[in-house]
Amino acid sequence: MDRADALDMAKEAISSVVPDADVAGLPPQGEFREVLEMDSLDFLNFVEVLSEMSGVRIDDEDTPRLTTLSRSADFLVTHTQ
Repeated sequence: MDRADALDMAKEAISSVVPDADVAGLPPQGEFREVLEMDSLDFLNFVEVLSEMSGVRIDDEDTPRLTTLSRSADFLVTHTQ
């Protein structure tokens, strides 16, 4: 998976959890959980959806690496090679 595909997948996962989210306007380095006011359940749903979409196992200790679009994409690229 390349970085552009990983970014798109992260945005799609966010959109499935927070349908009203303006994912196009999210800054790549911004903490999207804060920007979108996601609670912990929303964030866990995002992690689950991202895992299902990508086929990548995401453990609890990996979740701090999924707090921005950029970091989420990096995680996916690293774990799909």
